Amino acid sequence: VSTTLCPIVLAVGVGALYVSTSGHSLNMNRIFGKKKDVAPPPTLNDASGRIDSRIQAMDEKIAKLDLELRKYKEQLKKAKGPTAANIKRRAMETLKRKKMYEQQRDQMAGQQFNIEQTSFAIDSIKDTQTTVAAMKAASTTLKAETKKLNIDQIEDTQDDLQDMMEDMNEINDMMGRAYGMPDEIDEADLDAELACLEDELEGFEEGETEAAPSYLQPAGMPVEPSAVPASAPAADAAAEADGVDAFGLPVAPAAQST
Repeated sequence: VSTTLCPIVLAVGVGALYVSTSGHSLNMNRIFGKKKDVAPPPTLNDASGRIDSRIQAMDEKIAKLDLELRKYKEQLKKAKGPTAANIKRRAMETLKRKKMYEQQRDQMAGQQFNIEQTSFAIDSIKDTQTTVAAMKAASTTLKAETKKLNIDQIEDTQDDLQDMMEDMNEINDMMGRAYGMPDEIDEADLDAELACLEDELEGFEEGETEAAPSYLQPAGMPVEPSAVPASAPAADAAAEADGVDAFGLPVAPAAQST
């Protein structure tokens, strides 16, 4: 019986405790009141949107007043006396409302400008934080990568490369040497050689009997004979008398009769 009653007694005790605590909280709420949920503050975008809508409404009102002023202007051109005075009074009232709306619009435009400046400053701060975080990460990476390099080994490698390049230049100079060429030739020898060439050219132009150098002579071709040798007619006549031409071929009868 005791084992059966224990769970029942425990459940009854827990229920009584829950009822007592809930009743206590209800009494406390009745006395001090329940804490209300706090709404989140409006954002800059919300404020900017509301001001934009109000500015647009002010612009529409100002545009309607402009239409009224144009209408009064046209009426004043035709009205006279008391009618004109009444139209001027209504035009003055319309102008006052227009100036008031313009003043309110300018104030809201100033507020809109301040909101945009504040939003720009917040965005700049966030961008700066992102940049600083990226630079810190890059600095850590750079330090880790720099530790992988040995400055002494790099310097030794550069020295070795420089020495090898000097050796290669020396080898190229040795391989480019010319054999059997006179080394002792100065500017005086060059001037003398040029003077000799100039004298040879002048002699060739003046028609001297001395033969020009072979490298100055034009490459000639065999000269084509311009006339038949003197003995050719007699040889041809003798061949025709025998009934053959100059090449030993029989002559045609017509050719013989002529």
